[in-house]
Amino acid sequence: MNVTWAPWRMEYIQSDPLTECLFCQKYSEKKDKENYVLYRGDLGFILLNLYPYNNGHLMVAPIRHIGDIGLLNDTENTDLMNLVQKGVRALTGVYNPQGFNIGLNLGTVAGAGITDHLHIHIVPRWQGDTNFMPVLSETKVMPQYIQKTYEALLPYFINADVQKSR
Repeated sequence: MNVTWAPWRMEYIQSDPLTECLFCQKYSEKKDKENYVLYRGDLGFILLNLYPYNNGHLMVAPIRHIGDIGLLNDTENTDLMNLVQKGVRALTGVYNPQGFNIGLNLGTVAGAGITDHLHIHIVPRWQGDTNFMPVLSETKVMPQYIQKTYEALLPYFINADVQKSR
């Protein structure tokens, strides 16, 4: 058996189970750097996924605690899609991916780890970004520390309105 050391996971393993929604907690704490919150919009926000599928994996969530996409109002729908566009622009500007997977997992059977607060995943993709590691050893190789990803993307969100005009 191969062993991959991941000592940073111990904090997660030993942490108390969440008593409130992860997205509500991260938004309300106002610790954007520690929580990897990149952007706060009028009705939603953008943050990095702590357990990404690929480098730069973003999540867009409404501020309102809601798990049913059918209950979003028109303004929330528009705001969330505008945030998805901001995320795609930022990822394109920093990492120049060749494509994106963008979507929601609604319900446990659909793969949602958090079912009571919907969120949109933005996963940048590159030709050949899959390799033998996940298939043979169930290990994903991330080329950059999440802190560095946050630092690289943050300027694009600070200047989000400027980036839109590019």
